[in-house]
Order: sequence, then C-alpha cells, then structure tokens
Amino acid sequence: MPRTANDSSTGSYRQGLLEAMNAFVDRSVLVGIQLSRWAWKPWMLVLAAILMAWDPTPSLTGRYDSVGLTLRQLCPKKRLGATYQGFIKALRAGSAGLLLSLSLHLRIRLEQVAAAHWTLHGWCAFAVDGSRVECPRTKANEQALGRAGRKKTGPQLFLTSIYHMGSGCPWDFRIGPGVDSERDHLRQMLACLPKGALLVADAGFVGYDLLSAILDGKRHFLIRVGSNIRLLRKLGFARQESDNLVYLWPDAMRREHQLPLVLRLIVLHDGKKPVFLLSDVLDQTVLADRQAGQLYRLRWGVEVFYRSLKQTLGHRKMRSQAPDQAKCELTWAVMGLWLLSLMTVHQLIAAGQEPLRMSVAAALRIIRRIVRHPPRSGPAKTVLSQLAHAVKDSYRRRAAKKARDWPHKKNEGPPGAPEIVIATPRQVSQAKELYDKNKAA
Repeated sequence: MPRTANDSSTGSYRQGLLEAMNAFVDRSVLVGIQLSRWAWKPWMLVLAAILMAWDPTPSLTGRYDSVGLTLRQLCPKKRLGATYQGFIKALRAGSAGLLLSLSLHLRIRLEQVAAAHWTLHGWCAFAVDGSRVECPRTKANEQALGRAGRKKTGPQLFLTSIYHMGSGCPWDFRIGPGVDSERDHLRQMLACLPKGALLVADAGFVGYDLLSAILDGKRHFLIRVGSNIRLLRKLGFARQESDNLVYLWPDAMRREHQLPLVLRLIVLHDGKKPVFLLSDVLDQTVLADRQAGQLYRLRWGVEVFYRSLKQTLGHRKMRSQAPDQAKCELTWAVMGLWLLSLMTVHQLIAAGQEPLRMSVAAALRIIRRIVRHPPRSGPAKTVLSQLAHAVKDSYRRRAAKKARDWPHKKNEGPPGAPEIVIATPRQVSQAKELYDKNKAA
C-alpha cells in the first residue's frame, strides 16, 4: 500500500525521536560488546530498555509489546526478540558492559552540553543522596533484598545517585538491596567525580572514613551535620585557629594515630532553625558562607530527581518478581531518566534557557505523545525543538503545595546541633606529636 501524507508525517515524528536518541546513544559507543547468545544487538537492546523506561503501560509484558511495535516501525530491518522473557535475559546478560560504556559516554556528553553551566557559583558541584524503591513482595525478593526502613515494609532496592547541580542531570548511581549503605555506594562512585569537584550532601553522609576518602581523591565537600557528630575546637593542629575552625577526630581514629580532619563550620539559618554545614574549604574567599548556603539549598535538585523517577516516570515500585530482574528494571529506569534529562537540557541551553528550569513531566509528555499518538497532519517539528519548551511553569505559588494529610509522610525532625567541645590537653599533645611526625615525613 502506498504511503500517505499522514503516514509520512507520523513516521517523521518517530524518526525524529530516534535521531534525538542517537545523538546521545551512539552505536559506536557500544561497539565491542558481545551478546552472542541472544538475537539482540547492543544498540537495539539499549533503545528498547530506555523506551520501556518511558512507557506508561502498567505491566512489563505490556510495555515490551508497546515498545516492540515502535521499534519495528523505526527499525523495520532490525531483528527483535519475540518475548519479554528473552529481552530481560539478554538485558541482564549485557547490562554490565552496556552500562559501563554508556555511562562514561553520557558523562562526557553532559560536560560538553553543560558548557557555561558546568560550574555553579564558581564550583563544579554535585549533590548525592539515596532513596529506597519498593519491589513486589515475592519470596525471592524478600530473601535477596531484605527489608529496611519502617515497620511492615516489603522488599526494597536502595538507589544512591550523584546529580550534577549545574545542569540538573544525573552523573552516576549505584543500586543494591534495601539494607545497603548509601555511604558505601558513594565510596564506589568517588572515582568518577572530576578532580576539584564539590560534593554537597545531607547529614547521612558524615563520617571520618568517608570524608577522608573524599579528600584523598582531591575533591571537596559541603555536608550538613547534626547531633550525631562530635567536633573539637582549639586542638592546635591547624596553622591558625579561628572561630569557625573545628576538627573531626573520633576517639577510634585518635587511638589509631590518624590525623584529625581540619574543617570549617558554617552556621546558616533557613528562617526556622539553624543549619550546620561542614566543609574542608577553609578560605572564605574561595567558598563564602553565602555561596555555601546557595549551594546547599540547590541540593534539593537531587530530591526532585527522585520524585521524577518515582512519580513522573512511574517507577515508585518495581514490577519484577525476582531480585536480579528488579535491579535491572530500576537500572534502566534511571538510565531512561538520565537520557531524557540530557536530551532536554541540551535543547534548553541551545535556546538560551536555564537548564534548572527543565520540566521532566513536560519532556516526558512530548516523548510519549510522539511514541503513542504522533500528529497525523501538519509539519512535523523535530523532537529536539519541542524539548526546548519543556520548562517549569513560571507562575508564583500562593498556597502551600504539600498535601493536607498524607499518611505515609515521614515525620523525622531536622538534624540538631553538632556537639562541639574544647580539646583536652591530652588531645592537644597527641595532635602536636602527629603534626610534627607528619611534617618530618
């Protein structure tokens, strides 16, 4: 049957989506990854996994059928697997290699795309945070993933993400069972951060070992602290003492003759309560208190990232019945959000917009409309040009956004003030010995 004008318009919209994805998921990046046992080619496997992350169909098999139709229209000559079971087995087998190559490529492209937005308030700044994602209450999931969090919770996965604060895009992530530690996840990701980067985090990431690892990697931090941490004053270890100079030197580290961490305590006020921040950047001309406050407030972007993943994309709860498949499902959901964010930010910056105005919901509506119901008349605008309009509403909110009553809302109080004590003579003496020994070495 000859193609009609409407068919041509529909096809061009979908072809535009493929071209937009190819701008960031280049086939050459995946060359060398072997999937010899499977009918799938690496590039097609990645496209299918990402399209499934964007698809709103409730069931996994339904998503796969929907995505299969789209891919057969976009790539009629390419071979696809017949079943979801075959697809997920191929994806699990190839995920490690695909993720390694694709994540590295997306980080390179993000730095290129961000351009002037690569730094924020003078810093290449990244936020880090963790969040749990629910999984079906199957016996396999309960045994492998465990239960964490509050009472009566089911099996969960723990996702820890690093978020580039200048562009609003993900940078790296780790996934493990719900009982995993977000600090351990961060340690695994430190090597991927640029040298000199500033890591911004909440009070869950405080700890001598972790902060030492950040400093050893030639990176900096700005971290909120609470009553769970003890700081020393007037230890005499730094060349010059000041009112905001403090030391992190737990007793266990002192007994092991580890050096104290020389830090700066920044006390801000959010209008309701004081906020205590620790940083290794001692020079206020390099990181002023005002800059620190602005950067810490922008850390909220990583919380918005999790809301976009769970609520906007619909991945609040995984649908996979087995733990390995659930982890694979969440992995590619995050990759789908990463690619969607990067495609949108690219166009916003090109159009002279601020990347932090990106609306994931608006971008997703554009993508889903093109995949499921592309316009059948009129000129086909490119997908990329449409994404340049995916921005948040500019209206000013006049009432509180939070729900009047939400039974699942956490009621955890804010972190209290850190315990700050004057160093004892014994601590001062031991610090001087370590200082002299370290200077001699």
